[in-house]
Order: sequence, then C-alpha cells, then structure tokens
Amino acid sequence: METKELLLMIPGPTNVPPRIMKAMFKPMINHRDEEFRALYKNILENLRYAFQTKNDVFPLTCSGTGGVEFAIGNLISRGDKVIVPVNGLFSERLKEEIIRFGGVPIEIRSEWGSACSVEDVKTVLENEKDVKAIALVYNETSTGTTLRSLPEIGKLAKKYDVLLIVDAISVLLGDYLPVDEWGVDVCIAGSQKCFACPPGLAMVSVSEKAYEVAEKNRFRPFYHDLLAWREFKGRLETPFTPVLPLYYALDEALKVLKEEGLENRVQRHRVCAQAFYMAFEEMGLDTVAHGDLRSNTVIVPWLPTNVDDRRFRENLKKKYGVVVAGGGGKLKGKTFRIGSMGTVSKSEVLRTIRGILGSLTDTGYNLDIKPDEIESKVEKVFSGFKFYQFY
Repeated sequence: METKELLLMIPGPTNVPPRIMKAMFKPMINHRDEEFRALYKNILENLRYAFQTKNDVFPLTCSGTGGVEFAIGNLISRGDKVIVPVNGLFSERLKEEIIRFGGVPIEIRSEWGSACSVEDVKTVLENEKDVKAIALVYNETSTGTTLRSLPEIGKLAKKYDVLLIVDAISVLLGDYLPVDEWGVDVCIAGSQKCFACPPGLAMVSVSEKAYEVAEKNRFRPFYHDLLAWREFKGRLETPFTPVLPLYYALDEALKVLKEEGLENRVQRHRVCAQAFYMAFEEMGLDTVAHGDLRSNTVIVPWLPTNVDDRRFRENLKKKYGVVVAGGGGKLKGKTFRIGSMGTVSKSEVLRTIRGILGSLTDTGYNLDIKPDEIESKVEKVFSGFKFYQFY
C-alpha cells in the first residue's frame, strides 16, 4: 500500500497544520522592539486562556523536560522534601530531576498503568514534616495513564500549604486541566503535543506562591531564572533571545485554539481516544491503563505475544504509512504507543486503525473479527461530533 506522506501518530511531535508551519516563515524581527512586544503580548494573553489561569505563563525555548527543570530548579533547594507519585518512565525522570537539584523525593509508588490515590498523598502529608511540594506527572506518557486524583490532590496541597507542580506536557488541551481552579502552582506543557505546534517550546504557568518560593531560593538557574522572566515580562521582553520562528508558530497555534474553542478541543481528544479504545477491545488487545485512568492523548496497547515489536512498527510505517512509537522503559518491546493528539480527527484515527489491523495481520496476529466490522463500530463513536477543520 503506497501513501503520499507519513501519518505521525507518536506522542510528540505531532502532525502540524500547514497554517501553523507557514507562520514560521515570517521575517526575523528585533526581539527588543515594539513589533516583538506586540507578538509577545498576544502569546501571553492566549496562553492564559489555554491554561485557564490568571497567572503568568511563559513560553520557554526548550523541550518539555526543560520546562520541568525550570520548575524544579527555581523552586526546589537542597534538602527540600518533595512528594512524587511514581508510576512510569516520566515520573521516574521527574524524581531524578528533583534529586539533581538536591531535593529529597518522597516516592509514592504505583504499578505502571495504575496511579496513586488522594488518600496515598494525604497519608504522606500527615506523617512527613516540612514537605515543600508535591510534584507529579498528570499524564504518564509511557503507560497512557492519567492521574485522575489531581483535583483532590490540589485541595490537599492548599490545605497543607505545599506547592503543587504538575507536568502536563502530553495532556494539556487534550484533557480537562483548569490550572487556577485545581490550585496548580506550576504547570508545564509542550508545544509539540496537543497544541499542534512544532517542538522546541515549553510553556510554564506560575502562581504568586511559586514566585514567593523562588525569591527565597539563592541557587536559581541562570538561563532558566524565573525571576528574570518576570522582570523582563514587565517590558514585554524575554531574558534571552527567543526562537522567533517557534514564537510565530505558537502565536498561530493559539489563534487556532481559540477558533476551535478549548472545550471543543478537549472533547475532540476524548472522542478520538474512545474510538481507539473501542477498536483495541474489538481486536482483543488489552491496554496498559484501564477504566477512568486511560489517557485521552496517549493510547498504549499490549502487543500480542507472537508479534515482534520492531517488525510490526516497521511494516506499519513502510506498508501503511503510519508511524507509532514503541514501548518506553520496562515496557519496551511489549507495547506500542499512539499519540492521539494535536490535529487528530476521525480520518487520522481510522487510517491508524486500518494500518494497525493490517500490520498485525501481516506479522502473525489472527483476528477473530473482520476489519470492516471493527471500523463500523468505531464509526459510531464519531456519530454527531463535528470536527474543527485545521486545513
């Protein structure tokens, strides 16, 4: 089967609409001039809409991991205790970043594919003295698991007067996350995920409480100094030279977001995820996460035991023109990951499902149901839903 171009269905980067790509070809401007200040002002205002916050949101020139390091480096000092729910590869990385800055992680471990409860966090807060922060991954990209207890954890953070730091890199705009309502002090997102933007930017929201903590930290990073970002924001500038083409792209992506509407974007991701989960249930493939913990943006099915991971994914790419990611961490070779995010819609979902069905069959998996029957059932999930037209 020949395809004109590859369909990228990995957990970032995602497919970027031509309209957003085209924005990057605008001419360079002086980042210390009025033209940049007008651009920056629009970006900051629209980022508040995306994060559902009245607080500051900064677009940093780095990947999502750089955004996490920005948060930890400014807020966590040597010896600070930080509660960290660990249930996958990226929450393990979050724990490691805390250690690198001298913090003391207090782990709440869960099986990969599950998540901690609010009671687990409450128990630690009751028994540990001088906890400074709770740092967590809202959507664990390695397992496709979403931490649904986040709203209640936010209430606990407020009650016990500790910071709440949330890595929402692979989920913001793909699921419900009202930053102010849930009491999130620092929230991190990535441009290459549900924003449908090229990679290279991390967006970070910052509460007043977070500023107060940063002011007491004498060992803040130099390049990622939060207080410098606040100072330069006062004159609508960035501390260092920003990646102007990506700022142009983000500006356009945020305009697209407002056109589609935040609630519609979240619902679109939810509907597409439901279609994938239904398809895999019909195929007889289990997913790592179950029930309400299943992610809207990263779907992680187990591979059949008789199917080779590399052969399956290479065949899917070469023959069907669809790219999915392999398993991460200890799930490598046992699972594959679909990034259902960004510009994803009915057409991308159906093309991906058809390709997976074909590649599984090609590599030795026997289906108990006809592909046409699966597609017919998936079609019903989309019934009545009106998709925003990106192109």
